[in-house]
Amino acid sequence: MTQRDRFEAVYDAYYPAIHQYAARRTSSPDDTADIISETFLTAWRRIGDVPEGDRALLWLYGVARRVLANQRRSATRRAVLVDRLRDELAAGRPVTPVDLEHVQTAFDALPGRDREVLALACWEGLTSEEIAEVVGCTRIAARSRLHRARKRLAALLERRPSSTIAMGEA
Repeated sequence: MTQRDRFEAVYDAYYPAIHQYAARRTSSPDDTADIISETFLTAWRRIGDVPEGDRALLWLYGVARRVLANQRRSATRRAVLVDRLRDELAAGRPVTPVDLEHVQTAFDALPGRDREVLALACWEGLTSEEIAEVVGCTRIAARSRLHRARKRLAALLERRPSSTIAMGEA
C-alpha cells in the first residue's frame, strides 16, 4: 500500500468523524472546513506517524484538537490587535467641528471621482503628479480633474458664504 493509498483510506474512514468533531466546536462552516483541511493536511504530511486501525481516529482527534486551539489563539490575537488598532485610530482621528457639517454634506454630494481626487489632494497631501500615478492618468488630466472637483465643491459651498476652505496644491 502506497502512502497515498494509506492516506485515502484514513480520509475515507474518518472524515465524517472529524467533520462532526470540528462542526460541534466551531461557529461557522468556514471554520469547520479550516479545521478539517488542516487536520488532514497534517495527516498527509505525517502519514507515517498515523497509527493503524481505530487508533488513527484518536490520533486525528488529537491533531484536530491542536488545530482548533491554534485557530482560537489566532482569533484571540487578531481581536486584540483589532481593538488596539481601533483605539489608536480613534485617538488619532481629528474631531470634526459641528459647524463644518455642511462641508461634509457638500463633499458627499460630489461624484465619487471628484471626492477621490479632492481626498488625495487635501487629506493625503498629494500633488497632481502623485494623484495621476494613484488614479492611473496623466499629470495634466489629474490636474484638470482636481481643478474641476474644486470648482464643483466651491459651487456647493456657495450656499454658505461664511465658509472658507483652503484647498491649495502642494
